[in-house]
Amino acid sequence: MTKKVELLAPAGDLNKLKYAIDYGADAVYLGGESFGLRKASKNFNIDQIAKGVKYAHDRGKKVHVTLNIIPHNKDIIGVGNYAKNLYDIGVDAVIVSDPGMFTNIRESAPNLDIHISTQGSVTNSQTVKFWANQGAKRVVLARELSLKEIKEIVRDCSNLIEIETFLHGAMCMSYSGRCLLSNYMTGRDANMGDCAQPCRYKYYLVEEKRPGEYFPIEEHEEGSFIMNSKDLCMIEHIDELIEAGISSLKIEGRVKSEYYLATVIRSYRMAIDAYYNNPQSYRYDPALLEEIKKVSHRDFTTGFFYGKANQDSQVYENNSYIRGYDFIGIALDYDKDTQIATIEQRNRVFKGENIEIFGPGVKYFNQTIDFMTDEDNKDIEVANRAKQIFKIKTINEVKPGFLLRRKSNI
Repeated sequence: MTKKVELLAPAGDLNKLKYAIDYGADAVYLGGESFGLRKASKNFNIDQIAKGVKYAHDRGKKVHVTLNIIPHNKDIIGVGNYAKNLYDIGVDAVIVSDPGMFTNIRESAPNLDIHISTQGSVTNSQTVKFWANQGAKRVVLARELSLKEIKEIVRDCSNLIEIETFLHGAMCMSYSGRCLLSNYMTGRDANMGDCAQPCRYKYYLVEEKRPGEYFPIEEHEEGSFIMNSKDLCMIEHIDELIEAGISSLKIEGRVKSEYYLATVIRSYRMAIDAYYNNPQSYRYDPALLEEIKKVSHRDFTTGFFYGKANQDSQVYENNSYIRGYDFIGIALDYDKDTQIATIEQRNRVFKGENIEIFGPGVKYFNQTIDFMTDEDNKDIEVANRAKQIFKIKTINEVKPGFLLRRKSNI
């Protein structure tokens, strides 16, 4: 049997890395304190990366570090020594987009695997072969490719190099994310990891000879968001992606919460495992998409996989997220004899509420909170303090790391 596809997930900090691994990722990608494209996430210092590598390797998983800025001369200083440090602590690969960064890393840490970032805008087999000839281990294809084009590249190049594509998450309105709009409007450089996401802003038209006159761009009375993309979601097409021969399927979202990561990774893990358990009779399970919809998200699109993005790939009415469920707590402990779970609160929760509890690889279950105490076993009616420890009784076993959610009233 051919090698299983890798499920690659984001990790914005050490805690998120652990959730990503525990909920089914085969590998994680993360940013250090320099050279990466996500200033909004907490990112990792060298000691934290080392701890993350150990946590992943102890469980047979991998860690990739992003070094994918588009640098000026001053920005590339020190990358060679940094790459050596990453190799020494066991990082499995680094992700780069710039040829100068690639050369520096290759010379400084020749045995460290290098993946070419989607920022490299790789869209054809010849470019993939070029990077393979330079010694790259993997290419992350541009998001603007169709599934047909990806299959052609896999056919031409998979014997030379691994192929990775994005699977789920936010889409950028600019080609391969190489956007200048944020820098122009706010001074925050998207290509240095500090994007202000001006594609989500609401815009008006101004005619050159009539300054100060703002003409609305309207789909309806509330206006229109002309560059606001839907989120990519390919949960319904896992079989097609695996059968295309792709090596790694990547989830976007290093600034997302533990709850988001656990929910999304869990669904894709279950879909991928279901395919490999019986490829011939695999059928997409709609319940997995419903699970994904229980985290904050925009409407979904398949992006460019089945042709060029069109008006159906955009959200014109607003730039807000859909929030159908609230994340309310994390299980810390469970007593099998009493069936009492100890929970750390994340949102206010009341006795009498009906909630859902889920964990890695298992179906969620519904639970009415009939029994509720504080950590000193005193009866309470509500857990309303940030990270308050409280206890509830559950009908099923709850393991540490299981998550609790409730349908939103909003």
